Amino acid sequence: MSSVIYERLRRNPKFDELVQKRGRFAWTLAAIVLIIFYGFFMLIAFNPKMLGQPIAEGSMWAIGYTAELVMFVFFWLLTLLYVRRANGEFDDLTAQIIKEAQKETN
Repeated sequence: MSSVIYERLRRNPKFDELVQKRGRFAWTLAAIVLIIFYGFFMLIAFNPKMLGQPIAEGSMWAIGYTAELVMFVFFWLLTLLYVRRANGEFDDLTAQIIKEAQKETN
């Protein structure tokens, strides 16, 4: 990509919108993951006995196993959410920015 087209991309107000939306979304998801992940490890550090208790009386499933399984599935769902938004909204906005930069060239 030439430096002229790159400058047109950077000057487009939609480019700033894209950077802000994508950054805010990524940081929000990162904060959610870190809070849950490190919260779980803090629970392990400060109350490990709780994780070994069954989730219900007579159940073979411990709270720790269940929490880890829920976290695993939740993190996959967050990844799916990011991919869907990136392939939808963010890619559409990127295509608009590129199209507008190419129009200026002609």
